[in-house]
Amino acid sequence: MTRIAIVDYGMGNFHSVARALQAAAPQDTISIVRDAAGIQAADRIVFPGQGAMPDCMHTLDASGLRQAILQAAREKPLLGVCVGEQMLFDASDEGDTPGLGLFAGQVRRFSGAPFQPGPAAMRLKIPHMGWNTVTRTRPHSLWEGIAPDTPFYFVHSYYADPADTSLIAATSRYGHEFCCAVAADNIFAVQFHPEKSAAPGLQLYRNFTRWQP
Repeated sequence: MTRIAIVDYGMGNFHSVARALQAAAPQDTISIVRDAAGIQAADRIVFPGQGAMPDCMHTLDASGLRQAILQAAREKPLLGVCVGEQMLFDASDEGDTPGLGLFAGQVRRFSGAPFQPGPAAMRLKIPHMGWNTVTRTRPHSLWEGIAPDTPFYFVHSYYADPADTSLIAATSRYGHEFCCAVAADNIFAVQFHPEKSAAPGLQLYRNFTRWQP
């Protein structure tokens, strides 16, 4: 039995993630944890986030869980989701906010620039919401059982731009190509919401529960 902790620091869709994980891996113990002891006791960590990056970083620090997350990221399989992915990077353009610095790179805002030339030019709607094709850029255990170019569900105005492109595990396109998944060692993180992505999202969560980095 695997103990999976979903970190509740005050800014995330924790209960939806918990329901999805329980459906994906009913044999495992799924817990929403709010203290360092819960993170330390778990075998695997899910680090979700939603809302504004400045608020997420502020509430993470106020929760006292920053060091526990950094320690877990060095030792255990960790899955970042949505703003939980963005927080792993050096900084975000949103409020000029420093992140956790686990990955080098900047979180950037979609420009909203026109994507159709001519007098009938249409501008990108920000935030980007809805189903978008995810194109994997390299093999990874978390893609097992998921068809190439499968759509996943997104809700975001910002995206991670890694300094090291070898971190990129998948891209999507909204006006331009952008990174939507990163992977390195024991960390995998996605911009989209697996818990809102039907069967492919459940498969990704199931793969995470079995992943042996």
